[in-house]
Formats: sequence, structure tokens, C-alpha cells
Amino acid sequence: MKKLFAVLGDPIGHSMSPSMHNDLLSLYQIDAHYHPFKVSKEELHTAVSGLKAIGISGFNVTVPHKSSIIPFLDEIDPLALSIGAVNTVVNENGKLIGYNTDGYGFLKGLHAYIISLSDKKVLVIGAGGAARAIYFTMAKMKPQVIDIANRTIDKAVDLIEACPFDTSSKALSLEEAGEQLAEYDIVIQTTMIGMKPNISEMPISLKYLKPQSLVCDIIYNPLETQFLREAKQKGATIQNGIDMFVYQGALAFEKWTGIFPDVKRMRENVLKLLEA
Repeated sequence: MKKLFAVLGDPIGHSMSPSMHNDLLSLYQIDAHYHPFKVSKEELHTAVSGLKAIGISGFNVTVPHKSSIIPFLDEIDPLALSIGAVNTVVNENGKLIGYNTDGYGFLKGLHAYIISLSDKKVLVIGAGGAARAIYFTMAKMKPQVIDIANRTIDKAVDLIEACPFDTSSKALSLEEAGEQLAEYDIVIQTTMIGMKPNISEMPISLKYLKPQSLVCDIIYNPLETQFLREAKQKGATIQNGIDMFVYQGALAFEKWTGIFPDVKRMRENVLKLLEA
């Protein structure tokens, strides 16, 4: 019987996951199909129950359901529970188990640039869901410092206090972060500032950016945000959001199939979709 995988979200028409995963299923000759389902908040419980009833093998979860799906699953991985969000669900013998591969996906992409975080000072810009996944997962790796800058400092404080791992962190305003930017080896932009159509916007000033730093932006449309463009002009190494997107998908695929897929092929697939 053909296996079914899926992604649940609203909206969902823009998702590149079906193309990426169906290509992998074909590549590894797995008799399965990956399908996008538009599911409203009101229909989420019904949708999850229906997918479980038909024996779905696994599915991804995207906006706006990453947190609200948690009560409808049988088990939650401890890291996903601490993050408070699920992006990958695996059906294990009839039990739907939720995981979060966003943070590990980001770290996997980071490995091409950084071998160890133990001596690094990190700044995370933003305190939303993506920042939470990256911050909690990175905190497990114990960097020297990992600070949070956000428009609302209270949210940054809440994020730091909620982290289950011991780490050296402080909350900063965006203005403070800009003034102290020379202190950081890695700067990670996790907000939607700079995404199309508002491509000229930036979350903080890069006036004091250290030239040898690594600057990451989880946005991948455009491929090079104004934030990354200015960082590159100042001599920094830059990374856009494609690596995080590809690796979080690769980790989900591995959980479903036991196969860690060809990430180079996945990246090329995503680039073609963005170009189109």
C-alpha cells in the first residue's frame, strides 16, 4: 500500500516541501506521496484525527499550527515540548509523535561555516517561534554567550528564562544590540524583517559589525536580504535561510524513512522553485 506523507498549514499553496519531498521519495524509490493540506485552525483537530485514522506515515506542520497541534498528538519529544512547537510528526505504530527539526536544521546548515560553538559569542535577533527553536537547540551546544535582541525586551527575557539549558544570555533592545555588535562572532536574524515585499527593511544597524563575523538570516526570499547584503559589504561571511529549510526537511525525511537524504539535491530543487 502506498504510504502518505503531508504538510499541514494555512496558507499552504506556497510551500516548497511537496516538490522537495516527492523528489526524494522518487529518488530513493519509496512507494509514497507527499501532499499539501490546507487546514484552518478550526479544522486542525479533525484533520489530525483523520490523518491518524487513515494511517498516515508522517507529516510536517507549518504556520499557524506548530504550537496549536501539540494537544492533538500522542507524544511530544522533550526538546519540541520545551520549544513549544512541532514541525514534524512521525506515526510510530499508530502513535503520532511530534518533533521540532527547525533548530537542528539551522545547526546542521551552520556546520559548513562553524566547527565548534564553545568559544563563540552569538546574537539572536528576534524572540518568536524560529528564534525559540534556534536558541534552545543552540543552547544545548553551550556557546560562550548567546544573547537575544528583540523589539520588546520582555519577550527576550521570557525566552531566556524559559530555556531548559544552562547558558550565558542577556536580553537586549535592538538599539543596544546594534551598538554592541562588534562583540559577536555569529549574528542570527530570525524575524521576517526584510522578506518580500519589504526587501529594504533591516532589524538593526550593522554599523559596528565585526568584519570576520558570520551573519545568518533565516529568510530565503529574497536569497540575499538587505541585511545580508550590507553584512557582506562589511566583510562578514553570510548565510541565507535555504540551509535551515533544507536541513529541517532532511531531518524530517530521515525520521520518516531512516534515510538521511541528498541535501545538495534538495537545495538545488529549492533554488529552481525560487527562480521559477
